[in-house]
Amino acid sequence: MKNIALHSVHEKLGAKMVPFAGYNMPVQYEGVTAEHLTVRESVGVFDVSHMGEFLVSGENALALIQKVTSNDASKLEIGDAQYSCLPNTENGIIDDLICYRIKENEYLLVVNASNIEKDWNWISSYNKEFNADLRDLSEDYSLLAIQGPKAVDAMQSLSSLDLSEIPFYKFKIGDFAGIENVIISATGYTGSGGFEIYCKNEEVEQIWNRVFLAGAEFGIKPIGLAARDTLRTEMGYCLYGNDIDDTTSPIEAGLGWITKFSKDFVNSEALAKQKAEKPTKKLVAFELNERGIPRQGYDIVDVEGNVIGNVTSGTMSPSLNKGIGLGYVPTNIAKSGTRINIQIRKKIIPATIVKLPFYKG
Repeated sequence: MKNIALHSVHEKLGAKMVPFAGYNMPVQYEGVTAEHLTVRESVGVFDVSHMGEFLVSGENALALIQKVTSNDASKLEIGDAQYSCLPNTENGIIDDLICYRIKENEYLLVVNASNIEKDWNWISSYNKEFNADLRDLSEDYSLLAIQGPKAVDAMQSLSSLDLSEIPFYKFKIGDFAGIENVIISATGYTGSGGFEIYCKNEEVEQIWNRVFLAGAEFGIKPIGLAARDTLRTEMGYCLYGNDIDDTTSPIEAGLGWITKFSKDFVNSEALAKQKAEKPTKKLVAFELNERGIPRQGYDIVDVEGNVIGNVTSGTMSPSLNKGIGLGYVPTNIAKSGTRINIQIRKKIIPATIVKLPFYKG
């Protein structure tokens, strides 16, 4: 297991550390519900330094990114971020990622920790054609997600930039917490606003300490990965390995909006065909109509008790105080309002397919 740069800091704070994607990571501090509500109501900080960062630069940087990703990176201006994915050649997804345009011919791809090696090998295999400069910065950089409705006010004293003027999915590079050239990105995985801060490993402890000093009057707290999962589930954001993987297509997963057929990319022809013919299954969101907690792997069954799908993500929503989840079902029953059932151990619990997000803010 690898340790992130702030490992000892989290231990001193009493975090429960667990192995995740090859790293020892803080899963919770005071408890999932309390941490979840901190992010929904004020501001919390996640250390997600296990994430991977690839720098792609040179004349053919954009051409390589256009080939391996599903979204249209040619639309990016300098200072833009874009959600995208890496399709494989079998209608599945290698990974989902965020692409940042740093300079004219320079991009940063932020990938999931569990897929760093897989993604690197995949992108590198296509780079033989383009010969872009590809560098893996994952071991050198840390990433803090400062999330919640009070994030802007709590963090403004730490930067000369006007943080309120960074729109969603835009970023600026500037001073933050006494460190120069920090990426301050108005992205996140919670649905409650805030920023993601990219810095070098040797800079992250100073930033962490100053973030907590500046945020003290706003009730800032450290937040673990368990609350990150409940927060993203309430928004219906996909988690790689649960809701999307090598066997699920972006069309099936409701990610058609990041799959742009105005360009040629890996497996684009087959995915366009699937979209035109409509997939046989779709990822849907559901709420339980009775008490219960749906978990990944539970069966989704019809009124006769026949298995028609499976739960990919599920939890007891701390914001809504009800069981919510995501799962794949046949396309013909994927409409909002449709009744389904979730097999929870020996009980069958009725549920209703709903529109995302679960949490409306």
